[in-house]
Amino acid sequence: MTDRPHTTSRLLYVITDLQVGGVPLHLFRLARAMRDRGYTLLVVSLAPPGPVSALLEEAGISTFSCQARSTLDLLALWRLRTIIVRFQPDWIHSFLFHANIACRLVAPLAGIPPRRLINEIQTVEIERRWHLTLDRWTHWLCGSEIGNSPSVINHLHKVAGLPIKKLHLLPGGVEIERFEQAIPYPKSTWKLNDRDHLLLWVGRLDPIKGLNDLLRALHILIQHHSCHLLLAGDGPERDPLHQLAVHLGLEQSVTFLGVRQDIARLMKSADLFVFPSYTEGLPNALLEAQAAELPIVCTAVSGNLDVVPDEEHGWLVPPAQPEKLAQALQSAVTNQTKHVQKTLRSKARLRSYYSFNSMIDKYIQHYFTIQ
Repeated sequence: MTDRPHTTSRLLYVITDLQVGGVPLHLFRLARAMRDRGYTLLVVSLAPPGPVSALLEEAGISTFSCQARSTLDLLALWRLRTIIVRFQPDWIHSFLFHANIACRLVAPLAGIPPRRLINEIQTVEIERRWHLTLDRWTHWLCGSEIGNSPSVINHLHKVAGLPIKKLHLLPGGVEIERFEQAIPYPKSTWKLNDRDHLLLWVGRLDPIKGLNDLLRALHILIQHHSCHLLLAGDGPERDPLHQLAVHLGLEQSVTFLGVRQDIARLMKSADLFVFPSYTEGLPNALLEAQAAELPIVCTAVSGNLDVVPDEEHGWLVPPAQPEKLAQALQSAVTNQTKHVQKTLRSKARLRSYYSFNSMIDKYIQHYFTIQ
């Protein structure tokens, strides 16, 4: 374990928003661990407070909102500069594109040199290519840019054109024990019996997550197997997905759980985890599913393949092909022997590559390379 910091070490985290999602929840776990290692912390969001703001405050971690109302909210940028000047951090570590750009613009105005600004990207951006262009134009305003998977680093270098010396690979991690110790719910919680197959998806209801494909695949699957799908999360696609579920006659086969704080218990309750995204960075949900020893069906796309590299560790399907997804789900729910084999391999790989404490140590080591 990395030595505890000097009591004067001050760390400012900045993020675009604190809505429930993979990156804000990653920041919550990171901030909690860094506080326990002795750092003085402040977490700043550009947007108004979200549910993760409350989690941070409940954990005793101070937060501040810049109350941004739009991408070009100059008053929010001024608030960010003000809080940096007041807090006087040793390092600024930002997450997500808008927070990264805001910090690059504002930190110099607050007296923070570029070398003490660390940006982090946790997704392979394929929709908004202008993000990559702006990242390339302004990368000189930060000291380093962290990517949480080889896929992210490769994308930032080869597609965004960032110099490789600027990029730093720091894989995510998962608290394995929390999932091992979780108590499952009985299937009767969802009016199911033990013969029914319980499928789970966790994340933000967003178009990039491929959930339309999942519902269409489920429509095919339930013609042959008794299955029920739990969708844990919220987001802009909630209403359209509800409408599609009704259109496909899936009202009795899908439960929209909304935002949940009991993901570990849900994962221990499910029979299968499914993740049909079109792109990812390093999906925490897949790491958590492996920690819970859940067999996984996911798309063979950037990010997912860093966690489930081949068919030895899960069922892989091409993105945006509901029929192939349905075939993989059918294979998964009918082959218990492969469940055991794949989950054992996945759990062993998880312990080797994605230890939570190892991740925290690597963050601290990176901070202290910056003087």
